[in-house]
Amino acid sequence: MSDWWTLIEVTLALASGVWSLVSGIRGFAPRDSTVLSTAGIALLLIIQIVVSIVQPLRGYPPVGDGLEFWLYLIVAMAMVIGVVLWALVDRTRYATIGMGIVAVAVAVMMIRMSIIWTGS
Repeated sequence: MSDWWTLIEVTLALASGVWSLVSGIRGFAPRDSTVLSTAGIALLLIIQIVVSIVQPLRGYPPVGDGLEFWLYLIVAMAMVIGVVLWALVDRTRYATIGMGIVAVAVAVMMIRMSIIWTGS
């Protein structure tokens, strides 16, 4: 994982998380902006999956435990998919808050994945 890609992922995940948390605290049900920003995190994670498959083939394998990295990536994807489905089914402010919490958690997980990959 490159530092610039991690910075983009974390920045967008935190922005989505803050937006969703503020919207949920203000009492808003899931809106297009909150759901799509959270779904955008899933798109970033799909790109990360592709990059994580290609980089070792090009001679840049993870320095840390590869299994731990992949488990972080799979769990992050499952959390995002789960909370987006929740927001589509349960149209309450709690789903919006849930999207914010998951987005912030995924940002932290992305930082950890970068540490595992680079060793620093």
